[in-house]
Amino acid sequence: MFVTTDKLFTPQNKRDKMSKIAVGLDIGTTKIVAIVGKRNEFGKIEIIGMGKAPSLGVQRGVVTNIVQTVDSIQRAVAMAEEDTGMNIKSVVVGIAGQHIRSLQHADYITRAEAESVIEDIDLDRLTDNVHKLVMNPGEEIIHVLPQEYKVDGQAEIIEPRGMYGARLEASFHIVVGQVTSIRNIARCVQSADLEVSDISLEPLASAEAVLSQEEKEAGVVLVDIGGGTTDVAIFKDGIIRHTSVIPFGGNMITNDIKEGCSIIEKQAELLKVKFGSAWPGENRDNEIVSIPGLKGHDPKEISLKNLSKIIHARCLEIIEAVYGEIKTYGHDQPRKKLIAGIVLTGGGSQLKHIKQLVEYVTGMYTRIGYPNEHLAGQADGEEISSPIYATAVGLLMQGLAKSRGENMAVEPSLEGSLVVDLPLDSDGKTESPLGEFPGRTPEDALSEEEEEKPDESQNPKRPNFFEVWVSKFVKFIGEE
Repeated sequence: MFVTTDKLFTPQNKRDKMSKIAVGLDIGTTKIVAIVGKRNEFGKIEIIGMGKAPSLGVQRGVVTNIVQTVDSIQRAVAMAEEDTGMNIKSVVVGIAGQHIRSLQHADYITRAEAESVIEDIDLDRLTDNVHKLVMNPGEEIIHVLPQEYKVDGQAEIIEPRGMYGARLEASFHIVVGQVTSIRNIARCVQSADLEVSDISLEPLASAEAVLSQEEKEAGVVLVDIGGGTTDVAIFKDGIIRHTSVIPFGGNMITNDIKEGCSIIEKQAELLKVKFGSAWPGENRDNEIVSIPGLKGHDPKEISLKNLSKIIHARCLEIIEAVYGEIKTYGHDQPRKKLIAGIVLTGGGSQLKHIKQLVEYVTGMYTRIGYPNEHLAGQADGEEISSPIYATAVGLLMQGLAKSRGENMAVEPSLEGSLVVDLPLDSDGKTESPLGEFPGRTPEDALSEEEEEKPDESQNPKRPNFFEVWVSKFVKFIGEE
């Protein structure tokens, strides 16, 4: 049984009331999103609430203004707290930016007891060795992702636990980033009165949200087109094989429209979203859209064909950069190695005809990735399941996947509550130090126990741990 300040919970009620709640915080170039959720009884993710705010202090995935970024985080978190009625304590935060790079590394350990089976402690030793690698000045390891193992020379082992062997080897995919950029992200979160539960590379989070295990096995390329950067992650045989960050994104397209059409940025973004197309052959020469002029200026007419040409040129540059990363991994035959093709996600994936242009340039099957496969049906699910929120949903999933850790958001009424795990007796029933008291309150049971105790005023003794706990418990209830 579990004792709380207001009532008694059975273990089942305890699990229902205190089921793990996680929070994903996506600090992007155009927006900052906080999503709160938990898993339901069917294993699907139930979104409890979310908050969103414009991102004012981030450029190409890197914090350039601490004060503005902290303010944007606080606004997004405040909206999420208002939406959920909970207090957010910690978050899983994503990191991206052109400073991110990846590399391959192989390492090994020699086990002293070859007659014993390989356990988690051996895998941890091997991973710790990799974390000790010396990086370039100013760099720090973000992720160490094991790919394949070898045990005494036997290769292509995915799960070495439980095997016998003296020499344990592994190949790793290592993700590295600049120390200052990582610390700036952490500082912004902490300055917003939040704890950093974990930091994850954003393309890996997006992959969790939109890719299936079958696609990862067959070979797939995730392309997350964000506002400031385009993130690429390649999977094959269920293993991450390559990651990269391309310093071009949707904001570059907006800036091209702004300069090419001589309009302000807000108008350029609206044009891109409402009338933009990555395929110039779609529009006819006589298709014109009128833009309101600035104060005292006449309206400005924009040719949709000219607009699509501007968008097409930048999209082509982004796609060719992505294809270059794919060929770096797949050499001259990426289509045969990566059977599942390309999955586009992020805000840029919603640009009209971007999917067709990617297929035309790469010759690879392409689809748009939505995170709705992992989400439970809900009223606001249509908005949350947009590719725009793929990274935030993926960060939430990684927070829920952590086997340990407290809830990242709690109800205000439960904050500071006294929750105690009580031992079980030989019959599997709860041994309550307050006794069995159906229909009675804990205070009644305590008062009865006090009446049964002999008068020890003449021989005072030092209270034991349980007595101290009971006195604090009663005092706490009295204050309530």
